[in-house]
Amino acid sequence: MIKKVDHIGIAVTSIQNSLPFYEATLGMKLIGEEEVPSQLVKVAFLDAGNQKIELLEPTSSDSPVAKFIEKRGEGIHHVAYKVENIAARIEELKTQGINMIDHTPRLGAGGAAIAFLHPKSTGGTLTELCEKKGNDVK
Repeated sequence: MIKKVDHIGIAVTSIQNSLPFYEATLGMKLIGEEEVPSQLVKVAFLDAGNQKIELLEPTSSDSPVAKFIEKRGEGIHHVAYKVENIAARIEELKTQGINMIDHTPRLGAGGAAIAFLHPKSTGGTLTELCEKKGNDVK
C-alpha cells in the first residue's frame, strides 16, 4: 500500500524566515514554492535526500495550519506517504475503520491527489496519502 515516505510537513509562521535554517544550516536545496489556495497555505519543498520537507505557511487565519500553529506552535504538522490508486487506498482504510478527514482525493501541492487520515485513527499523527501523476518533482 505505502510506497515510501514522500514528505514531512512542517508548519511555520514564515517560509522566508525559516528557509535559512534548512538551506544554510542543514544544507538542503529548495525545490520550489507555490501557493495552494484550497488549503490556505503557501508551501516550500526542500530536498532532504530520499524524501522531502514541506514547509507550510498559512495564508489566512482560517487556515488549518494557522489553527495548528496557534494551538501547538510551529513544528511537525504531518507525515505524507506516497501511494498508488489513492481512491482505492481510501476505501481500504475506511473498511478497516480508519477515520478519514478526506473521503475522496483532493488537489494538493504540485498537482498531487491527496487525502488526510484523522489523527484519532493514527495514534495522534496527522497522516497524508499522496498520489502523484507523471513527474515526481514535489
